[in-house]
Amino acid sequence: MAVAEPESAPRRRAPRVDAIRNRDAIVEAAAAALAEQGTSVDVREIARRSGVGMGTLYRHFPKKEDLVHTVLRREFSDWAASARQQAIDADDPWAALADFYRQALDGYARHRAIMERFALVSSDSDPDGIRQLRLVIEELHAGAADLLRPGVTTEDLLLLLVSLGHAVQVTDECRPQLWHRLLHISLDGLRAGHAGPLPAGPSTQDSNRRRR
Repeated sequence: MAVAEPESAPRRRAPRVDAIRNRDAIVEAAAAALAEQGTSVDVREIARRSGVGMGTLYRHFPKKEDLVHTVLRREFSDWAASARQQAIDADDPWAALADFYRQALDGYARHRAIMERFALVSSDSDPDGIRQLRLVIEELHAGAADLLRPGVTTEDLLLLLVSLGHAVQVTDECRPQLWHRLLHISLDGLRAGHAGPLPAGPSTQDSNRRRR
């Protein structure tokens, strides 16, 4: 009598080629639309640009926020990786720090959705994003440590980027180049030649409490 072979676990079907193609088209169309119009863009516009129907869009991204999050995380991750590599390769640590700020703020000015959402990278709502960003800034801080005024920390550099990002947002339409001036003033204040003591920052305990 033949022994029945045990049933194997059902195999998960690989995504169809057309499904992958549709998803990629939606993400690319959303990236362009979000850069131009910000997070208020209508998903029907994204579907039109990607060449798919609304049903297909919702199968891949049931909520608009899912699509926005996917696009912004991808673009932020790509940018952070590129910024980190440039910091590693830089011969001049001060130029690396200054270029990092310029490129970041120029990117915010050209991408409305990132500009609108930038404050989130300093909160627990995007832990992966903040970890990537802090890693880049830690390396920039370490490279330029001897050129920075005493007492400047990684947290200071991170908060400065967030603050200047908000400055880009509030001045972009009325005075689009004002952030260049603010960045120059800020970088000048970070230089080691300014030997005056800095005001006390938050304690380590306070910083750790906010990160939880």
